[in-house]
Amino acid sequence: MYIKFPRKDLKGFYKELTNRVNAHFKKNQLKKTGNFQLHIKSVVMIGLLVVPYLLLLTIPMSSWQQLGLCFLAGVGMAGIGMNVMHDGNHGSYSSRPWINKLMGDTIYFLAGNSYNWKVQHNFLHHTFTNIHEHDEDIEANGILRFSDHQPWKPFHRFQHFYFVFLYGLLTLRWALVSDFSQMRRYLRDHKSVAETKSPRRLWTTLVITKILYFIGWLVIPFLVLDIAFWKILIGFLLMHYTAGLILSLVFQLAHVVEDTEMPLPDENRKEMKNTWAIHQLYTTANFSPKNWLVNWYVGGLNFQIEHHIFPHISHVHYREIAKIIKKTAKEFNLPYNEYKTTRSALLSHFKFIKRMGLKPAL
Repeated sequence: MYIKFPRKDLKGFYKELTNRVNAHFKKNQLKKTGNFQLHIKSVVMIGLLVVPYLLLLTIPMSSWQQLGLCFLAGVGMAGIGMNVMHDGNHGSYSSRPWINKLMGDTIYFLAGNSYNWKVQHNFLHHTFTNIHEHDEDIEANGILRFSDHQPWKPFHRFQHFYFVFLYGLLTLRWALVSDFSQMRRYLRDHKSVAETKSPRRLWTTLVITKILYFIGWLVIPFLVLDIAFWKILIGFLLMHYTAGLILSLVFQLAHVVEDTEMPLPDENRKEMKNTWAIHQLYTTANFSPKNWLVNWYVGGLNFQIEHHIFPHISHVHYREIAKIIKKTAKEFNLPYNEYKTTRSALLSHFKFIKRMGLKPAL
């Protein structure tokens, strides 16, 4: 089903907001892309993945120490995804396209695929945020229920117990299943991103990167280390589970919480009630805006409102432009969903998941 957003902003919110944000960058003589802070953070995040990998291959240590390094590598994987890959694939890391592509391609460190990410995240999620059957981020193949519009199954009543275990499988699903099914579906449905590539080239890239990934993380350690393969597999799974859990929770806290909405288009006109920018305010939430450590590690994804309205601005600027967006939304009598702490956002997500698991009234 094709849906659209109203083109005319009767409130004039987005125009006014854009003018104010542009004035902020002009006044302070700032580029909207990343800066030295992002470059330093990129080195740190990539180091959190690469250094443990090298240490595992070169220094004899106990099994517990090896597991600790695998956990640290998982933290690094998630950090690369949120800080480096995310800005790169949005074109906000640098003003130079080749640098954005290079940073965006760090998704291969997460066993993902750049083309699939751009279709699912940049196009589907950012355009149709929280809209049933259009935003794949709120679809979980029926195993989890994230919306009143999704069918209810008896096992959903227990989803507030098992959802966290499934969240940790995110990057493993990318590696083994999702990327193949998504690419087949996106090419079939003629989904596209900015740069169009031939299907053969896309499939070749997908297969080769998967092979290289598993050689790097499973075959090489098996050949170099004098330990059983099942121990290598456990470390690999721990790394992925750590990264998957972090990434899933951070993204879910932005949209699948009590204060956000999941609207549907008008049945006749197939049009949403609000313009795209205002729709983002109703369907997105921030968390821990004053926690510098959270903001630093999650790549500004705790400022999801800012990211959704201005996805081409690097996350290093979100804290400052958040003041502008919050003030403007208040002036136009529009919502600005915000949880003061990560704990409160997690609790809201848990309550929402539990409520979605209840059998709907007839």
